[in-house]
Amino acid sequence: MAKNAKGRNTRRPMSIKQEEEIADMEDLFSEGDTHKIRSSLLDWYDENQRDLPWRRRTTAPKSGNVKNFKKEEEEDENRAYGVWVSEVMLQQTRVQTVIDYYNRWMQKWPTLHHLSQASLEEVNQMWAGLGYYRRARFLLEGAKMIVAGGSEFPNTVSALRKVPGIGDYTAGAIASIAFKQVVPVVDGNVVRVLARLKAISANPKDKFTVKNFWKLAAQLVDPLRPGDFNQSLMELGATLCTPLNPNCTSCPVSSQCRALRNSRNDESVMVTDYPMKVVKAKQRNDFSTVCVVEISAVSQDRSQQSKSDSRFLLVKRPDEGLLAGLWEFPCVTLDEEADLSMRRKLIDQLLKKSFRLDPPKNCSIMSRELVGEFVHVFSHIRRKIYVELLVLHLKGGMHDLFKEDGVKTMDWKLLDSESVSSMGLTSAVRKVYSMVQKFKQNGSSNNSIRSRKRPKCSQT
Repeated sequence: MAKNAKGRNTRRPMSIKQEEEIADMEDLFSEGDTHKIRSSLLDWYDENQRDLPWRRRTTAPKSGNVKNFKKEEEEDENRAYGVWVSEVMLQQTRVQTVIDYYNRWMQKWPTLHHLSQASLEEVNQMWAGLGYYRRARFLLEGAKMIVAGGSEFPNTVSALRKVPGIGDYTAGAIASIAFKQVVPVVDGNVVRVLARLKAISANPKDKFTVKNFWKLAAQLVDPLRPGDFNQSLMELGATLCTPLNPNCTSCPVSSQCRALRNSRNDESVMVTDYPMKVVKAKQRNDFSTVCVVEISAVSQDRSQQSKSDSRFLLVKRPDEGLLAGLWEFPCVTLDEEADLSMRRKLIDQLLKKSFRLDPPKNCSIMSRELVGEFVHVFSHIRRKIYVELLVLHLKGGMHDLFKEDGVKTMDWKLLDSESVSSMGLTSAVRKVYSMVQKFKQNGSSNNSIRSRKRPKCSQT
């Protein structure tokens, strides 16, 4: 191990501190500590594990009978599928939030084969609200790839890693929990537990440090119950060995914890000093102007029309990039702040170029109102969103929308209010629609352009 560590750091000399950290990392658990940790954690897990839907299974009878053997094999594959879905959902999401999503997902697509027949739109709708939608797309792509290959569910880490979206952690979780492979898993909870057990102060995000956490986790995996042990390690980090308020008095492995020992010997040291706190990358700010386009069937006062008389225009985002393949209202994203005039100009350009909505040529503006603004935070972006409601009447009627030849349009659809409300929209898009509905109920604002004025869309 020392040789490997030396080989990875020949490009530049190491400081004394780095050498100490590496020595610390290479200090594996003793055989006695390994057995104690395995035994203590599994006993604690058996008594205290949370009742979560993806942990439930019905054990098939052990038998040499071919029929029963196939049943066991099928059960293992279904378990692997359930573990896969749950682990992907749990990335960046709280357990309590995931439970309902997981149950709905498994009810709709109970097996890998069921999921492989779904469309991306269906999957995105089911996923709406969980965020990080790329995860859902990878689940679908992975299911289609496995089924198309005609093979069984991959049951080793190396085979699982070939499936889109499955990394080292997810591969280890599936292989150990569903197929009893003696392999480790390392997520944020495991890193925190291991860092405290060994009092490791190295940067937990550093590639070399991560590699050594995997070595430590691999040493601890129980050969008879690898899946349960991996789950116990994660469960400990999630429930007792938490980032800010660890419950050391209830911890089943506190007698093996160096961080706890250090804190008792030196009052300036705290258990929460491990692992090292890593400064998060600063979120970038951007701005977005969203235009909720309502197509009205009547050209008179809006108060005379019913909800069924109008439709809302929704567009599909590109298949790559942020929120790929999801539905939203027409919008333009900017790197810097823009005033109302500029925002409307940009929206007008989008509507004309993509949908040939060109007042007063082919439509008239019944009203144009500034609804409000809010801030939506993604993992790496803080976005200020301006919301506008634009009500149009098409001179040729709804059936003539985008009918001209040669127009390069986005994927789009027109939906009534009830259909929009029942769609699987992202939280930000739902917020936009909720603001618009509340605004319409409360009446119009001073920022409106009324139909009694000369129709005008572009600010140029």
